[in-house]
Amino acid sequence: MKSFEIPYSSTNQFSKLVIDYLNEGLELKPFISHFPRLEKFEKQIVEKQSHKINRKILVEILRKQNSNLSLSEQSRRNIKRLLSENTFSITTGHQLCLFTGPLYFIYKIISSLNLSKKLKEKYPKKDFIPIFWMATEDHDFQEVNHINLFGEKIEWDSKQSGPVGQMKTEGIRKVLEELKVTLGKSENAQQLIQLFENAYLKQSSLADATRYLVNELFGKYGILIIDGDDKRLKEQFLQVIKKDILQNGFVKSIQKCNNELVKNYKVQAHVRDVNFFKLSNEKRELIKGGVTANEIEKEPEKFSPNVLMRPLYQESILPNIAYVGGGSEVGYWMQLKIAFKQEKIPFPILILRNSAMLISTKQFQRVIDLGFVLEDLFLEETKLHKQYIQMQTSSISLEKELETTNRVFDTILERIVDKNLQSTIKAEKQKQLKSLQKLEKKLLKSEKRQHKIALEKISKLKKNLFPNNSLQERFDNFIPFYLKHGENFIEILLSELNPLAANFVILPLQ
Repeated sequence: MKSFEIPYSSTNQFSKLVIDYLNEGLELKPFISHFPRLEKFEKQIVEKQSHKINRKILVEILRKQNSNLSLSEQSRRNIKRLLSENTFSITTGHQLCLFTGPLYFIYKIISSLNLSKKLKEKYPKKDFIPIFWMATEDHDFQEVNHINLFGEKIEWDSKQSGPVGQMKTEGIRKVLEELKVTLGKSENAQQLIQLFENAYLKQSSLADATRYLVNELFGKYGILIIDGDDKRLKEQFLQVIKKDILQNGFVKSIQKCNNELVKNYKVQAHVRDVNFFKLSNEKRELIKGGVTANEIEKEPEKFSPNVLMRPLYQESILPNIAYVGGGSEVGYWMQLKIAFKQEKIPFPILILRNSAMLISTKQFQRVIDLGFVLEDLFLEETKLHKQYIQMQTSSISLEKELETTNRVFDTILERIVDKNLQSTIKAEKQKQLKSLQKLEKKLLKSEKRQHKIALEKISKLKKNLFPNNSLQERFDNFIPFYLKHGENFIEILLSELNPLAANFVILPLQ
């Protein structure tokens, strides 16, 4: 079945900033480079060409970090292409979620792959490389240690702390045993189990496991995977690290953006005087002073950018022209426009990653049978119930029939002079009206029983498509869909999702 697109604004699930950005609201122009249209990339390419990065080191590090992977020929060519000044990257990134975490992890990568392809078609003399940035230095383990699967939470329990990328994969074997029972023994289930065992049992760290997993799922499409937790990469970022830690050099520029944004929108990330953490002894701690320039220059790998410094870091070391992210990411990147200008780093075009709802053909047909259109799915459950009942009202009300019966008997009475006959006619009228009223009550009682079944169906549909009262993509994992469709699941997404379409996608699957 074909996919359906509806405006983001019709979902009531996205912020005012996101909606205004997609509608190219002029109030957001000061916080971006260009709005996300294909023809705007020509200027972005020119701007990035004037910003020199060390391509040689980037290529060396990519080769080293991915040396233990079975890279596709496409990925190998893409690494080599990065040496050329006519090659640019399309970057997305995410935390190292167990088994990829929520569906939008997958959608981010699909968006970057598809955008790279579209740009190549538009500008055939240039090359565009999709890059996945692993957020290995994040330290919120509780955000990455679980998945939600078939209504249950499967969790990796570990006492480790510090940057999640450095965490050992010890203890995941127990999680995999639980997963085996849940997935069953189908061919696709066995493929997934083998994939996860190779990722988490044969790799020593969560960073290595995630790198392996992303490469196995998307490597044949040319995706490159990079870990910013690298000394040689951070050496290229030294001046920014020192400026922030030693001079509090970004708090004013970011706050200036914040002060303008907050007039119309919610600010996503809090700016600090110092926007780096220090890594030491399996810890990632806020810096509260005592750091010297010599220490930074000698061991830059110990200094980890927070959410507001990471974009500057990425754009300093990558030939990047677009960043693909979710709504909150688009929001905090906009807080940095003045900081980018301050450092003379081109600000990339921000691409809202694809958002989609995957529904079965049975669920799709149920929506139609209940009398709804797809946009109705985004109504609150109580409003859906009310709307459904209102749609059924005309079939159970005998109000028109009662009015007609009244008029018929009143017309007859007007023509009758004999009072005895009038009494007979009036009695017959009341008999007929009572009979209709009795019938209406029976119809109402019957419909209530029918409503109960229908309303239960509506509630079940909402629960399945909006787990935990949130968008499916923010909660569910890709596993159930892979079990049914296998490797073809990725192909379906690639064919149906357009990162520049600016609409929410509802995708029925067989």
